Amino acid sequence: MPAFLRTVIERRGDARAIVLAKHDQFPCLSAYDPAYAALKHAKIERLAEKQETDPASELDYLRRTMMAFGATEEVPYDSSGRIIVPPMMRRKGGLADLALFLGVGETFQIWNPDEFLKHPDIPEDLKDICRFRLEERGL
Repeated sequence: MPAFLRTVIERRGDARAIVLAKHDQFPCLSAYDPAYAALKHAKIERLAEKQETDPASELDYLRRTMMAFGATEEVPYDSSGRIIVPPMMRRKGGLADLALFLGVGETFQIWNPDEFLKHPDIPEDLKDICRFRLEERGL
C-alpha cells in the first residue's frame, strides 16, 4: 500500500488496517481506514432520512447497510505497507499480480491495472498515469 495512503490512515487512528469492499459502481475494490466506517454509517443514515417518505426506502437502507458493513473485510498491513488481500476480495476486485491504488477523496480504490485501462468511464489523464506507473515497472 503506498505511503501516501498509510500516512492518512495513521493520522486518523491507531489501527494499522484497511477495510475492503467491492466498489458499488466500478470493477475494483473500495478501501478505507476503520475510522471512516462511522462516517460512512452517518452518511447512509442521512440518506435514509431524506428518503423516508419513499415506500422502498427501508429496503434500500437495508441493502446499503448490508453491502457497506456486511460485505467488507478488515485487512491489517505491516510497517512497510504490505497487505494480503483475501481471496474473495481479490476475486471481487478482479485483482491479479499488480494493483493500482487510486485516492478518491475520503476513500481509495484498488484496481487491476488492465481493467482500469480498459474501463470506458476512466478519464484518459488517469489512464496515462497508470500507463506511466506500469512503464516504471518495465511492464
